[in-house]
Amino acid sequence: MVSVVATIKVMPESPDTDLKAIEVKAEKCITSFGAALGKTEIHPVAFGLKALHLIIITPEEKGSTESLENDIAKIQGVNSVDVIDVRRAIG
Repeated sequence: MVSVVATIKVMPESPDTDLKAIEVKAEKCITSFGAALGKTEIHPVAFGLKALHLIIITPEEKGSTESLENDIAKIQGVNSVDVIDVRRAIG
């Protein structure tokens, strides 16, 4: 079985947005999607704004993550959601 490791970049609406609250809600979306949250990272962007990177592991059979991206984009405080990396994990 082949898994896909995808990194989803979540941009908050402002530097004051609670990234931990977004992470908790996004993890529920990821679980509902049938994937697992492998790791989270916070990356500074500019002017105090930080991006949340969600590294997820999902079965390749799931195909596109578009529905997951749409669900995460609906979380309060989220400005945008982009998949910035996709890799196959074999083994």
